[in-house]
Amino acid sequence: MIELVIDQRRRDLGGFEVGRVLPFAKRRMVGPFIFFDHIGPVTFPAGIAKTVDVRPHPHIGLSTVTYLFAGEMMHRDSVGVVQAIRPGEVNWMTAGSGVTHSERFEKARAEGGPMHAIQSWVALPDGMEEVAPSFAHHAAADLPMFQERGASGRVLAGSALGLQSPAKTHSPMTYVHWDLDTGAVARMEEDFAERAAYVVAGAVEIDGRRIDAGSMALFSRGGDVTLRALEPSTVMTLGGEPVGPRYIDWNFVSSSPDRIAQAKADWKAGRMKLPDFDNEEFIPLPT
Repeated sequence: MIELVIDQRRRDLGGFEVGRVLPFAKRRMVGPFIFFDHIGPVTFPAGIAKTVDVRPHPHIGLSTVTYLFAGEMMHRDSVGVVQAIRPGEVNWMTAGSGVTHSERFEKARAEGGPMHAIQSWVALPDGMEEVAPSFAHHAAADLPMFQERGASGRVLAGSALGLQSPAKTHSPMTYVHWDLDTGAVARMEEDFAERAAYVVAGAVEIDGRRIDAGSMALFSRGGDVTLRALEPSTVMTLGGEPVGPRYIDWNFVSSSPDRIAQAKADWKAGRMKLPDFDNEEFIPLPT
């Protein structure tokens, strides 16, 4: 049932740490999910430097999916959206033909406080990589939830256990946040070709194997997957249908290396519009 376990690789982003899970050398994608970062957990002191913020930067060929467990993040983009994201909410930004955005920790700068989040990227399928950029925000109350015998789940995107998220996706997928009491069980159905579970906190048992916090278990095709919490645990389950091979370079995703080269040239030459309300600085193209 478990094909592979990926342990997060921690890295310092200059003020906070993230755990990179995807892409991984032995498995670059799970369904359409091509990037998966575990941000924090960290507690920021009041007055943190602006250098901790993620300055305006570009994307093509993907949707970014931001989900918080604690804290607040302020999003601004070149579509004209300014949106705070808080725990339990989903920010779904489709880059398509090109978008730029920033992510800033303004509340933490003013007051101090925690930051704990998952940011994932979903590759757009063939024929939709160049859709017009867009942004959608989904409040926690609008996302379907279920609860049974110490297990509660929130469907962030796609479908799970007969429930459908309102988030608009471009290919079949599942993405669920689970909170499990000790001994509680979460279940992934065999609806999708590729599936995985990432343990945010705690530990779970899958197919007789212990999976600890910071690790993602990838599953073979077919059959339901059962996760049993060995202690109070938070788990993200994800998966979907493959969208085909994709290249990834910096913040760009595409089925064509030439398209990525063009996006890099556009960013370097200043041809990509900066966010409407955050356009005085940006992250340069890495050299």
